[in-house]
Amino acid sequence: MINGIINVYKEKGFTSHDVVAKLRGILHQKKIGHTGTLDPEAEGVLPVCLGNGTRLCDMLTDKDKTYRAVLLLGQSTDTQDTTGTVLSTCCQLPEAETVRNVIAGFAGPYEQVPPMYSALKVGGKKLYELAREGKTVERQARPVQIYGITIENLQLPRVTMTVSCSKGTYIRTLCHDIGEKLCCGGCMESLLRLRVGAFELKDSLRLADIEKLQTAGLLEQKIVPVEAMFAQYPAFRTRAEADRLLDNGNPLEWCHLQEAADSSRAEGWVRVSNSDGRFCGIYQYVPEKKRYQPVKMFL
Repeated sequence: MINGIINVYKEKGFTSHDVVAKLRGILHQKKIGHTGTLDPEAEGVLPVCLGNGTRLCDMLTDKDKTYRAVLLLGQSTDTQDTTGTVLSTCCQLPEAETVRNVIAGFAGPYEQVPPMYSALKVGGKKLYELAREGKTVERQARPVQIYGITIENLQLPRVTMTVSCSKGTYIRTLCHDIGEKLCCGGCMESLLRLRVGAFELKDSLRLADIEKLQTAGLLEQKIVPVEAMFAQYPAFRTRAEADRLLDNGNPLEWCHLQEAADSSRAEGWVRVSNSDGRFCGIYQYVPEKKRYQPVKMFL
């Protein structure tokens, strides 16, 4: 079984679940999970977790992301992108300078109402399922953060922009909200995800490339090890006599760690490997108990 993370380039027409299904066929293993959905018509970076790396799925979902989107002004739709039913059109578009100023105003914290066509659940049912039944339910605005928004090209009615944002941000809704602010309507015409955390577009692999590498026996070179995702944290190894404690996910004291003198004690999160150097999990130091407690194990 392959363990780790692979940076997949999700192509148009595929859902995130489609990518997982195809990878299961290519890699001949079932334990595979994606790190957050991309709309079928969107493309770009989709980190996929393999083997014991699936325990990272929730952590990678929380990462900041960067997108390149094309905003189409003068049109609003029920899905907030151009795949939906047109609800309104407007021929009177604002001046380019007004568009620039309004878009720049979305940088920073922002209360965003999730779209009806999304996978969020209300009463145990996904919003897009309700939307397809012709139902609309009230959604609470959620705080998101736009870390940066840059206009790359402005040729009205289209605006190409790069957006760096927090988890949970819907770029479709951002496009819609910009259109509302400009009083002309707007929707998303295309979306390319450029980055998820440390995973970038330039390193992503299409499914066809992954299949070729797997056939050639070279795919392991493209797999990011689980431990690499925690490279910023101090690393410890257990003493041989404490390996059993680590394998069972038990708390660890200083005496169980190699070279754990007072000067090398680390607080917060640490990477812990067994005495042979096999990475096993992330631990957190608990001062009041003077020991390390397991946060997440990757056995």
